[in-house]
Amino acid sequence: MKVVVDSNIVFSAMLNPESSIGDIILNSQDTFSFYACEYLREEINNHKNKIIKITGYEEREYGEVEFLVYKQIDFFSESTIPFEFWQKAADLVRDIDMDDITFVALSLFLDIKLWTGDKPLIVGLTKKGFKNIITTQDMLQLRREI
Repeated sequence: MKVVVDSNIVFSAMLNPESSIGDIILNSQDTFSFYACEYLREEINNHKNKIIKITGYEEREYGEVEFLVYKQIDFFSESTIPFEFWQKAADLVRDIDMDDITFVALSLFLDIKLWTGDKPLIVGLTKKGFKNIITTQDMLQLRREI
C-alpha cells in the first residue's frame, strides 16, 4: 500500500525509531511504500536541534537515524505536482494549517492516503469531505492483517 507521510509521522519516527511509528516506517517495506515532498526534509531539518535535545542523540546518531528513515521514503519535488492539486490542497488546508499543503497536494496528486497523527488536520480535512487519511492505528491494523 502506498501512503504519503507527513512531518509529524517522520518526526515521531526519528524521536523513537523503536516506537510503533518508527517500526512501521523502518520495517514494513513488504507492506507499505512511503512518499513525501522534499519540503519534509526542510521541515525536519528545522527541528533537528529539538530532536537532538529530546533524544540525546550525538550528531552521528542523528545522521544515522535520519538516513535510515529517509531511505524508506520516496521523495518528490514539489514542482512535479500540477497546479490544480496545489489549488485544491490550499482550499482544504487554508483554515487548518497551510504548513500541511504539500502533504495534502501530494496525496491528491498520487491519489493515495495521507498518514498523519495531526488531530486538527484529521478533523479539519474530514469535515471538508477529504477521506484519503490514514491514522497510525489504521496502519498498525493493516500491517497485522497483511
